[in-house]
Amino acid sequence: METEQVPGGVVHELPADLRAALTGNAEAFAAWTDITPLARNEFICWVEDAKQEKTRERRIRRTQEELEEGQRRPCCWPGCKHRERTGT
Repeated sequence: METEQVPGGVVHELPADLRAALTGNAEAFAAWTDITPLARNEFICWVEDAKQEKTRERRIRRTQEELEEGQRRPCCWPGCKHRERTGT
């Protein structure tokens, strides 16, 4: 699955560590490709916003878990502060 194109978000590019986690988890990857680019952007921003590596790793793991559970946005995340009010 590593060679397969993995879609990113609308503001943020998909970081390599999150890409690897998604491509290594078929269920999370299927959910990732099913959500909107804006929803993917929220997960990416949530991971990128972590200040410590330990927090980042935990958020990547939770991204996989939440996608497996059918969630379409990160739980308890107010949203990407980088996108415009117009939703882009």
